[in-house]
Amino acid sequence: MDPETHKIMKFIDEEHMRFLGKGVVGMRDSVNEHLRKENPNFRIGERRVRKLMRQMNIHVSYPAPRLSTLGQTSYVHPYLLKGLAINRPNQVWSTDISYIPMEKGFLYLYAIIDVYSRFIVSWGLYSTLDSSNAIEVLERAVRQYGEPEILNSDQGSQYTCKEWIDALNKHNITVSMDGKGRCKDNIWIERFWRTIKNEYVYFHPFENGLKMREGIRWYITYYNNRRPHQGIEHKIPKKMYLCPGIPQVA
Repeated sequence: MDPETHKIMKFIDEEHMRFLGKGVVGMRDSVNEHLRKENPNFRIGERRVRKLMRQMNIHVSYPAPRLSTLGQTSYVHPYLLKGLAINRPNQVWSTDISYIPMEKGFLYLYAIIDVYSRFIVSWGLYSTLDSSNAIEVLERAVRQYGEPEILNSDQGSQYTCKEWIDALNKHNITVSMDGKGRCKDNIWIERFWRTIKNEYVYFHPFENGLKMREGIRWYITYYNNRRPHQGIEHKIPKKMYLCPGIPQVA
């Protein structure tokens, strides 16, 4: 990847974390304004920004054309969490994929969070967007922590495919999916992305995937076991997961 493209993608990621609702046109304008401070002749068009946002698996959090690649509509499922009282671990898990910049290049972080406790039950760092990666992360979570009642995802192609739905059905997990263009339906994992990037990733531009994987492992261990979480009354996710006591409402 050339240095300019890497710089653009890193800025898009940071800007998206600050403004989840900023779409392609707004992002184009922000990129141009930012990079023209270094190069007055810099110009990026809407088409290139859209392509990069799709490559980065970035979703805009309002009803709009999808920026991630949609899968097969026959595998799209309704959103089941609205108004649901979430009062125990393993009742609802939430999963998503996020772009993780390195010093030269990027990887994709797949993660599954227990909504009740905000405990990360499984994660994986990969170089591709593929349903097999999502399934591997799911199987790892089920082996270690058992099966959730419901698992919520977006409508990206990694989740709206036969392989993903079959994997959930095999474990008798009920499928829930965000409404089209509504990443706030999956706000718990979105907040985790913001936390890990703002507290760790942006301050540690590792030079390769091995070091990044070690760093992500360290941070998630810290997040699960030591970091108080505002969304669960400043309790520790692992303690909430093992010793439930605070009801949540989706």
